[in-house]
Amino acid sequence: MAKWKRSARLIDMLKQLLARPHQLIPLTYFAQKYSSAKSSISEDLAIIDEVMTREGYGLLETVTGAAGGVRYIPKLSLDQAKAVLDDLCVQLSNPERILPGGFLYMSDLLGNIDLLEQIGHIWATVFSEEKIDVIMTVETKGIPLAYAVAYYLRAPVVIVRNEYRVTEGSVVTVNTVSGSSRRMKQLSLSRRSLPEGSRVLIIDDFMKAGGTILGMMELLSEFKAKVVGVGVMVDSPANVKLVDSYVSLVKVTDVDIKERKIRVELGNFLDLGGKKYEKN
Repeated sequence: MAKWKRSARLIDMLKQLLARPHQLIPLTYFAQKYSSAKSSISEDLAIIDEVMTREGYGLLETVTGAAGGVRYIPKLSLDQAKAVLDDLCVQLSNPERILPGGFLYMSDLLGNIDLLEQIGHIWATVFSEEKIDVIMTVETKGIPLAYAVAYYLRAPVVIVRNEYRVTEGSVVTVNTVSGSSRRMKQLSLSRRSLPEGSRVLIIDDFMKAGGTILGMMELLSEFKAKVVGVGVMVDSPANVKLVDSYVSLVKVTDVDIKERKIRVELGNFLDLGGKKYEKN
């Protein structure tokens, strides 16, 4: 087998690491693939790690020993995260988003692949210290966000349904009250989708009072699961918050239907998520 040039080796190694975040890749794999000594592979990985750290989009974690190797840990720098969220604030401030009743149109944002990738990277950084078994969301708008963060954390996604589906098999159902409309609704989760005792990260697109997220927490208690974090893309003021601990990326502080104005600012991300960035 022909020996790889170092430049080609670096490109291919970087591609494989980025494609498998949080997955341990043995050094022997790289050594055999490129017909190179482990010492050369280690030097290459040091170069990649230096560039990742300097540019602010992750680092390499080395595990020593016979079963050791290297894994890519996604981490977006605080400055880069702020830039993403500042742009999100600008987009959400567009008065064309105001719908009848004061609701905001956000479907285009949830279909923006570049934005989803960046938000997933941000949440993967904020919750990187937690051992997460499952990412949970409720249908339907939270689904793309959940998969975005699941890609970086390499955790499966489970989807809470608003209605029973025969294809889900046996389900656990709880009744909850929507914090904004005060209407009763049901949330259901397939018994097969979540092992008991799982550590769960809840992701949602929008939160006002937090009734839906509280319902998901109550649902998780039926599985003896532990909520290790809650991530919300857009937070909105409410007289009473039913959820105490969560990380919001941006916050809509006011929607003036008459004047056609929307005020948006960064969420508690800077108070909660930012501190975790500093620790990282």
